[in-house]
Amino acid sequence: MEFKHISVLLEESIEGLNIKPDGIYIDGTLGGGGHSKEIVKRLKTGKLIGIDQDLNALKKAREVLKEYEDKVIFVHNNYRNIDTILQEIGIEKVDGILLDLGVSSHQLDEESRGFSHNKDAPLDMRMDETKDFSAWDVVNKYSEEELERIIWDYGEDRWAKRIAKFIVEERKRKPIDTTLELVSVIKKAIPKNARKDGHHPAKKTFQAIRIEVNRELEVLKEAIPNMVSRLNPGGRLVIITFHSLEDRIVKESFKELNKDCICPPQLPQCICNKVREIKIITRKPIIPSEEEINLNPRSRSAKLRIGEKLDVLNVKGGE
Repeated sequence: MEFKHISVLLEESIEGLNIKPDGIYIDGTLGGGGHSKEIVKRLKTGKLIGIDQDLNALKKAREVLKEYEDKVIFVHNNYRNIDTILQEIGIEKVDGILLDLGVSSHQLDEESRGFSHNKDAPLDMRMDETKDFSAWDVVNKYSEEELERIIWDYGEDRWAKRIAKFIVEERKRKPIDTTLELVSVIKKAIPKNARKDGHHPAKKTFQAIRIEVNRELEVLKEAIPNMVSRLNPGGRLVIITFHSLEDRIVKESFKELNKDCICPPQLPQCICNKVREIKIITRKPIIPSEEEINLNPRSRSAKLRIGEKLDVLNVKGGE
């Protein structure tokens, strides 16, 4: 199937990276290579490290970036492993990192991947198809309590308890093997008169299961401080999120990295030795224009936040 992906907030994210021609940059979610192409076009002696856990994405990105291949290092991995990746390449610090989170248009559109609630496919949802754990395991092996937790926490669906109960009851009869079988169960669980928000009734549950399968939120939370530690002073971390849970993690992580003291307020002086690591460039997230949303409706929920690495040796007592 043809790999289709429209890069969201393209100009804003590239501008946010503040690219230097001789700098080293990481695209931690390479995807179709749209953002990466704009990065490498601005490099002279610099390098781009393109990371993705999806082999299909890497294949497409190699085609898109073919004329710049001397400037690109392709890596099949998860951005959470940035320390290992850079160690293997022999690079200590970089000048900018970009993350474009969530599921790509290609992954949604390719039926066999099982990401879409509109297409019949095996229950999969793995971004990295070399992994053994899939959506089938979540749906058919998790306890009712575990299912309720992830649908509530990651899908923010008020019908989580009922959906979890219906899934468990259904799988007692037979395993739930396909996306449309799961959709059918979810539709039974949510009363028709409750489906008035215009969204597909299975959308939130599918989101929750996908996040669980790929450990998306824990990966993001773990990775942000590691990525900041790998930036040169003045380097930028640019993150595009697509739902409130991701954005909240980025916002809170940036806020924590922006603090220069975490001591209890009753202490007369600071004893924690914490230093402010980043300057927050975007106090409010950058969102797509109406024009971009009209051209690419999937960009509607996107939010862009930017943090800039400070010179921690000179931060205490002022920037």
